[in-house]
Amino acid sequence: MRLPRGLSGEELARALQGLGYSVTRQTGSHLRLTARHEGQHHITIPRHPALRVGTLSEILGDVAEHLKTDRATLVRRLFG
Repeated sequence: MRLPRGLSGEELARALQGLGYSVTRQTGSHLRLTARHEGQHHITIPRHPALRVGTLSEILGDVAEHLKTDRATLVRRLFG
């Protein structure tokens, strides 16, 4: 599945909240999200109006690895 284009950092953070991540802090233009299931996992998301595809891919790959799923399945769960 193709990654969404033009997705903002805040939109990605809202989507990840459905998977158990919550915003734990904001420093400057970056959000720090933490998941507390299956061990603690932290990710940092830039609050840009549109994330670059490579940045989005890296973040989703990291989340998929933590959730023990493949990235395509994660993209379908988040963006249907």
